[in-house]
Amino acid sequence: MTLDDARDDFSRLHRIFTFHLGVAVGLAWMTALYSACYAPWVRNIRALLDPAGLDRVESTWSFLFVMPAVLTIAWLTVFFGREVMRRSQTLSNLALEFAAAAAVAFGVFYLSIDRAVSALYIGL
Repeated sequence: MTLDDARDDFSRLHRIFTFHLGVAVGLAWMTALYSACYAPWVRNIRALLDPAGLDRVESTWSFLFVMPAVLTIAWLTVFFGREVMRRSQTLSNLALEFAAAAAVAFGVFYLSIDRAVSALYIGL
């Protein structure tokens, strides 16, 4: 079955969601890699971002690359787990289910970009 042969709603929505999630993964990685060139590579970047909140220690490596890695794992899971997703529908409406998944993916994408931009501003 090719991409053009998809006739049912699930296949159409899955194809659209997978494509857009892949674009988000690419943008998240590009932004993280770009900001990695300019960010200070320290053991605790949280202290540079928020000097008052010294309760959490997070290195530049994990600060920049955890969210794009989570998006990549989600994208691979969605791409290769198509039939599992088809059989394990949780909501009554298929469009609502993909909308909920898109909202969660957008939230993780936003956090990834926000972290990269924060690290980029420290380096400039």
